[in-house]
Amino acid sequence: MAVIAIFGPSASGKTAVAEALAERIPAELVSADAMQAYRGLPILTNQSSAPARLVGIWPLNHEGSVGEYGALAHAAIDEILAAGRTPIVAGGTGLYLRAALADLRLPPRPGGREPWGQLYDERGGGAAHERLAELDPAAAALVHPNDRRRVVRALELAAAGESLAPERDRLWSEETRHPTLVVGLDVPREELGRRIELRTAAMFEAGVVEEAQRALAGPVSETARKTLGLEEAASLPPEEARAAIVVRTRRYAAYQRKWMRRIPGLVTVRADRPAGEIADDVLDVARTRQYLPAAGGRAARS
Repeated sequence: MAVIAIFGPSASGKTAVAEALAERIPAELVSADAMQAYRGLPILTNQSSAPARLVGIWPLNHEGSVGEYGALAHAAIDEILAAGRTPIVAGGTGLYLRAALADLRLPPRPGGREPWGQLYDERGGGAAHERLAELDPAAAALVHPNDRRRVVRALELAAAGESLAPERDRLWSEETRHPTLVVGLDVPREELGRRIELRTAAMFEAGVVEEAQRALAGPVSETARKTLGLEEAASLPPEEARAAIVVRTRRYAAYQRKWMRRIPGLVTVRADRPAGEIADDVLDVARTRQYLPAAGGRAARS
């Protein structure tokens, strides 16, 4: 038995493809989206109504971590495989995808966070990320400048002579926990931008302003507060918030596309077409490469 992983930028259709796959084979979905792990923001984080593991598992005041998520993902994947079904891991958070599919051992937290947090707050994420690139280029390649918590952690680790980046790429080597086919969804830039605009408009029509304001009325962890669009939707006039979220989402999508290009062995499929067609192509690849059995056969990865 093997795992199928679906990665791609925001609005590339990851969830729709994963759901289409689950309609075609005995499978269960596992989310690899850091913000979908929180409950209370289903509109803002584009949570599907279809069943999926690790969606809405943490309250908004919980300080989630990739280590905690990884342990939960491993347990979910192993349980699905033990039941004779295919785990379909889908999401756009690159490090969460790594943690779900491999034994990603992050270095311990050494302390000394305050000076680096002060650098980030006083000089901005760009300056802090530039400093990280000087101290630890490998870690800088894994962390977005807007991700304050992980930039600060990477800086403190670098100062202690350690690194947020694994010593070697555990995910895409033979050290994956289970045989894994990783598929990347490729959508032309203009089409992706159009989808982002349409999805953002739909969020506002669905009541994202009220959802965001309700969430921020209670305790929210530093990690959950980084949910893209949360602050904008809650505090800005709707049209201004919508425009700001579109801009931020496009930037994040560009970052995700860079992540996708770094994955050795990734199978890229054209994703500017119906999800069912994409799912059929993914299954063809999985069967050809023996990640899944052909009709009446048994899978045996070469």
